[in-house]
Amino acid sequence: MAMIRDLFGILGTKYAPLLIRRFSLWSTKKDPDLESALSRNKRWVVNSRLKNIILRCPNQVASVKFLQKKFKTLDLQGKALNWLKKYPCCFHVYLENDEYYCRLTKPMMTLVEEEELVKDAQEPVLADRLAKLLMMSVNQRLNVVKLNEFKRSFGFPDDYVIRILPKYSDVFRLVNYSGRKSSMEIELVLWKPELAVSAVEAAAKDCGSEPSFSCFLPSTWTKPWERFMEFNTSPYISPYEDHGDLVEGSKESEKRSVGLVHEILSLTLWKKLSIVKLSHFKREFGLPEKLNSMLLKHPGIFYVANKYQVHTVLLREGYNGAELIHKDPLVVVKDKFGELMQQGLYEYNHRRYLANLEKKREKGIESLKPVVRKKDRIDDGDDVNEQENHGDRPGGLFDTEERKRFYQILFSDTR
Repeated sequence: MAMIRDLFGILGTKYAPLLIRRFSLWSTKKDPDLESALSRNKRWVVNSRLKNIILRCPNQVASVKFLQKKFKTLDLQGKALNWLKKYPCCFHVYLENDEYYCRLTKPMMTLVEEEELVKDAQEPVLADRLAKLLMMSVNQRLNVVKLNEFKRSFGFPDDYVIRILPKYSDVFRLVNYSGRKSSMEIELVLWKPELAVSAVEAAAKDCGSEPSFSCFLPSTWTKPWERFMEFNTSPYISPYEDHGDLVEGSKESEKRSVGLVHEILSLTLWKKLSIVKLSHFKREFGLPEKLNSMLLKHPGIFYVANKYQVHTVLLREGYNGAELIHKDPLVVVKDKFGELMQQGLYEYNHRRYLANLEKKREKGIESLKPVVRKKDRIDDGDDVNEQENHGDRPGGLFDTEERKRFYQILFSDTR
């Protein structure tokens, strides 16, 4: 705080609101397991986007030159050719008429087909998920442009508007009350009482108890536990009930907001969301203006982290250590994509190792120690996430003495 006061003195009160905003978002005390779960594997996210770009190209083949131009939008530097060659299990690169091209490998295409089958099978689930989001909103409608920011977090396909809405025209409809293209909204036309049951209420029904929140903090956190117990004494308020008469800042309003964020997170694939993106829906869901402060007040329910300069809120009860407890079928497919990437990284590393070993022998230098492949580490991803996200290290593929040099090769985009 002393630093902030000094900045106020230097810059004056004119910039005070900006400074307050910059320093207003903190994070929960670090939990190693949840930090690991929140790690967004940027390479997984990038490769997933490259996959989608290639699939949209004619004959599902893209020139490396074209992909190089896309690297800027993916926040990457270096040569696209080098990047693609690091994942031989995912991307097949070949030379034709003095130009490099790339297509997805057969194992990759198999996963793409499997993912499409899962999406088709999950359509009723995705429709219910969308309906629940609309049922929690103030006016039972959500802006399409805003919802697109969340689509991957909830498992919605890119074409969900034309893929899901026409099949459930009795439940949803597209409206545009202002006439602007950016004002297109999805509106709920059929309230489904059977869906108006939150995750908290469903868990309470299974246990035969009254609905209430659970706290997932060590017993040594005495003060947070005391605050949680006090907060949990008041009755649970369902996010599906109309509580427009609640006064913002009241205990009842906070109870309803906590329940609403809990329910939204429970509907996501990885039980986490970007706080910035969530704050875009304050008006639609009636969330408090100081959303960040509310989340931090309940560390037993929510875990707030600042990973890669992206503030994320995670639902604690969705994880056992660093592992997601209940995996959506779409998450299972995405895990397989991570495994395929990992296999490709190992093959790439192994070839580099052998090439360097041969160079050492040619120069008459003492040979390196052999590669020892330890237990594979699987990297999963978000949305984007972000992602765009999960495992963030390639794993112990080499002995200690060689690891540093090979990681330097692995993460270098230029050679």
